[in-house]
Amino acid sequence: MLFNSIEYILFLPIVFVLYWFIFNKRLTVQNTLILVSSYFFYGWWSWKFMILLLLSTTLDYLYGFWVASPNKKRAKLFLWLSILNNLGILGIFKYYNFFALQFQIGFETLGLHISPILLHYALPVGISFYTFHGMSYVFDIYRGNLKPVKSFVDYAVFVSFFPLLVAGPIERANHLLPQIQRIRAFNYTQAVQGCKLIIWGLFKKVIIADGLAEYVDYIFNNYQDQNANTLIIGAIAFSFQIYGDFSGYSDIALGTAKLFGFELLSNFKFPYFSRDIAEFWRRWHISLSSWFRDYLYIPLGGSKNGKLTAIRNTFIIFLISGFWHGASWNFIIWGAIHAVGFLPLLIMNVNRKFSNEVVAHDSILPSFKELLQILSTFTFVSFAWIFFRAENISTAKGYISKIGYGILYEQSLFFTLPYIKKCIFLILPLIIGDWWFRRNERDLKNFKYQIVLWVFLSYLIFNKIVESKQKDENQTFIYFQF
Repeated sequence: MLFNSIEYILFLPIVFVLYWFIFNKRLTVQNTLILVSSYFFYGWWSWKFMILLLLSTTLDYLYGFWVASPNKKRAKLFLWLSILNNLGILGIFKYYNFFALQFQIGFETLGLHISPILLHYALPVGISFYTFHGMSYVFDIYRGNLKPVKSFVDYAVFVSFFPLLVAGPIERANHLLPQIQRIRAFNYTQAVQGCKLIIWGLFKKVIIADGLAEYVDYIFNNYQDQNANTLIIGAIAFSFQIYGDFSGYSDIALGTAKLFGFELLSNFKFPYFSRDIAEFWRRWHISLSSWFRDYLYIPLGGSKNGKLTAIRNTFIIFLISGFWHGASWNFIIWGAIHAVGFLPLLIMNVNRKFSNEVVAHDSILPSFKELLQILSTFTFVSFAWIFFRAENISTAKGYISKIGYGILYEQSLFFTLPYIKKCIFLILPLIIGDWWFRRNERDLKNFKYQIVLWVFLSYLIFNKIVESKQKDENQTFIYFQF
């Protein structure tokens, strides 16, 4: 089920009413309702993959008890079994075809011809997210930071809570499980904040991201016929499309959770106002980058064993992060580009320079120096996004080469794109809104006549969803494919 669909608009209030007014007498019943609703939400997309979700959940629930064993050898054995099970599920459903084709190419270079058996099925939506939930839970128990959850329902809600099930944020057990296990009371202020976040998230997705998608798709699919200016605008438009799409999803997830009395981890903190790549990664897809930091970078030695170890671990993290996004070389290149951008900051020990306050925290506008830092970081990020968006490396190289050729040899470089005004019209509200909210992404400020704004945005969103429904062209979220 998509957040930006008529079905979800009907689903959410029904579950809300049942949750607070019918099943509110006992915590166990309330949590069971959340679990059933989450599986219904997931099953709306594909009922057959519910079995895989249930299997993954059950295995990690059991591993949680086994890794809590006082026998360290036994605990470590089951920890590795949990890792192998989760990575095995990911490997089969997400990476098998990629590796099979790479082996085929490798053998062909040796003059040997093989025909590997390829698997033909849709990627189970959310698989990269719920497997990471399970692994973090087992890791935390093994480290002694968490005790196994006795109630299967409570643990299953942690893994499959419908707002975060298919595209995050990737929650931590020690943050979400205590909320699941305690009695929740309806909080009007929290619910209002949740509604605002849902509306703002839908606006970012349905109006901005989906609006930009039309132009981005056309430019990337026909890049050979475009001039350099058009391709530059296409890359910038995609930067804002993917941000509006994914951060919009996260806003809706956070807002929906608030309606049910839960507070989820932040996933975005205005990354395009970052002053360097290190700050960007502290503000973009925070739950994933922090997951890799805590469960991979630090166990590998982090930065405590010398600069060379830190450089090695940084490259590993970024390459794996790229591969996590998709079984394709262009995602790996995307990760490598970010590693190259991050390493100078790490080597010069300035990678934590902007780790405290947002840009222009005590002023209305950024300084000239901050503005240059923001623009240079955004330019770097947008360049890397070309590899992320392109279908393959060849397309990305062709796209970038066409830009370089155009800058050197084309005349009338600027103001040649028919869609430039429309792109600016879509992008500006996102920039202005983010700048206004930049000190706290959950504090959508109160102001005079705000109800008019929220009603107007709701009207735009609803009309767009109905229009898409009539045309049978509901835009899915980009991160559903990961």
